[in-house]
Amino acid sequence: MRVLLVSTYDLGRQPFGLASPAAWLQDAGVEVDCADASREKLTDERIAAARLVAFYLPMHTATRLASPLIDRVRRVNPGARLAAYGLYAPLNAAWLREHGVEHVLGPEGELELTTLAREAKVHGSPNPESQRLVPHVDRRLLVIPHRDNLPPLAKYAQLQMPDGSTRVVGSTDSTRGCKHLCRHCPIVPVYKGRFHAIPVEAVLADIRQQVASGAQHVSFGDPDFLNGPTHAQRIVERLAVECPGVTYDATIKIEHLLKHASLLPVFARTGCLFITSAVESIDDTVLQHLAKGHTRADFVAAVGLCRDAGIALAPTFVAFTPWTTLEGYQELLHTLDDLELVEQVAPIQLAIRLLITNNSRLLELPDIQSVITEFDPASLTWPWRHSDRRVDALQQQVMRRVGNNPRASRGEIFEAIRRLSEGTERGDASTHVARSQSESSPHLTLSPQRAVPVLSENWYCCAEPSPEDMRLV
Repeated sequence: MRVLLVSTYDLGRQPFGLASPAAWLQDAGVEVDCADASREKLTDERIAAARLVAFYLPMHTATRLASPLIDRVRRVNPGARLAAYGLYAPLNAAWLREHGVEHVLGPEGELELTTLAREAKVHGSPNPESQRLVPHVDRRLLVIPHRDNLPPLAKYAQLQMPDGSTRVVGSTDSTRGCKHLCRHCPIVPVYKGRFHAIPVEAVLADIRQQVASGAQHVSFGDPDFLNGPTHAQRIVERLAVECPGVTYDATIKIEHLLKHASLLPVFARTGCLFITSAVESIDDTVLQHLAKGHTRADFVAAVGLCRDAGIALAPTFVAFTPWTTLEGYQELLHTLDDLELVEQVAPIQLAIRLLITNNSRLLELPDIQSVITEFDPASLTWPWRHSDRRVDALQQQVMRRVGNNPRASRGEIFEAIRRLSEGTERGDASTHVARSQSESSPHLTLSPQRAVPVLSENWYCCAEPSPEDMRLV
């Protein structure tokens, strides 16, 4: 009995979502093969050898990229049972079943996958009852992820340091779920404000094995590293003692940076190089619609707190929403320059368009209902159009500009985007963008910016570009 676990994309990281269930399956005596299609070729021979093929779907892009692979598995190995797990599996359950996926599991698929494999091993096929969505979250998380049959860390995203050197990056999770209810976040419909911690010893054991394999930096994949602040502090203090010289980064909400500001010096002392925060917007009205729990002033304060602690803040944005205005977009650019954040913002962040998925809380808003069209199975989204066609045109031009400058510096791309926003550069000869507004807008002169450590594949959340745009990051 062989199980094939497949990942199509996980933000340039070695997938925790393959390594963790692989350990559970191996402990149960099940032969398991892990294939990361973003880093290696998945051969027909590997597909044909499996009796159960499970697709890991942690994000929207990964789900779209899985579609042709699911069809290929059905063609190459029609007798194999198909399963899907990860955050986006329950969100797209109906679509997955239409594509022949029999077992749609939750975001934590370890226990369910092990049960399916055991049933197939004993009875020849999984119990049909296992096809239902299983909301149960198992807390026996002391099993250490098995990473030996994944591509080496050197094949994944690297940390690029300001001095030109690079560091090998490992990744792990210290919690699962999230206690917050941001309206646009895909975690919310699945976890509904719940989260739980992975035992400290299990987290450190996973880090130690990656350091032994060459990791010099660890990227914590938690939706919010400070959902459990005491838990996070214990982990980083242990990390600094047990793996001296290993640095790390984490994702933390703006409101948590303010509430737990006393932890920032601890993070700096224990090797935190930068913190990613899903700021999304500097417009308080947009932030209220998204239920982010912070304001523009909070964001500015958080920038100062991180800077005082010696930690770079890397904000991410959903730059284009139904509430975005041309003036508001220009104000975003001016603010990033004023706060000297240009080098800390990946250019793709200035092109991202709000993603509305199945079961999104955004669908509760009348403003959203008024701009969406019919659900699109091809993109797995509810497409929407802005009431001001110039905003949609600008978003398309910015996305093209980002994609056409793969070797340009962040400052150079930022300057090109600024010109587009002011109408002083035409991204499309047939489209006129904000020309009249640029006459009254002050010309932005980019201030000197300090280089910061950046990952070679940029993080973004809840509003991912399509698979065709994956080359942009």
